[in-house]
Amino acid sequence: MPFPSLVVDHRWGVLLTNAAFRTLFQDVEPHPTALPWDNFLRFVLFHPDAATVLGDHESSWCLPMLAHLAKTVERYGHDRGLQAIRRDIGQDPIMEAAYRHGLPHWLRSVGERAAEHDGSVRPLLHPDPRWGATDCRIVVETTPTLAELDCARLTLVLRETPRSPSGHRRSRRAASHLRVVHAAG
Repeated sequence: MPFPSLVVDHRWGVLLTNAAFRTLFQDVEPHPTALPWDNFLRFVLFHPDAATVLGDHESSWCLPMLAHLAKTVERYGHDRGLQAIRRDIGQDPIMEAAYRHGLPHWLRSVGERAAEHDGSVRPLLHPDPRWGATDCRIVVETTPTLAELDCARLTLVLRETPRSPSGHRRSRRAASHLRVVHAAG
């Protein structure tokens, strides 16, 4: 069985996916700006269905993606696509608090390596009951050709033995707000 795979540019715009990726996200409802096959970063941060597929959504997916965004904004600060994502974060008070305050605290407690995608193990809630609640190891590949295009291929290598605890997919969130970082106020 092929593993879910996608090719993204530096703003996480999705250029190519495989059938396994499309199967993983088959139950995701339409969204005007945050579909997993359009922009994976926007999907993780803003789509209400993200937590139905990405296990431990906030700590295992949102915070590492916010950390990656912060590094990418440092490198490509002029990029309008990244500026738009950063603006959208700024318009959500809880997401902004996570970016400005929660993220630095999280990085201090878990270390910079936790923000790296390559080699990280993250929980998934696969719609196929043969997988169910499982883990995936993210493998990031950048061939010379992909590097020239400022792109990378990510493959979610699913764990052979599904995790046992909660094989149930979470219900859709009512809003796209994080719960782990409380807004200062």
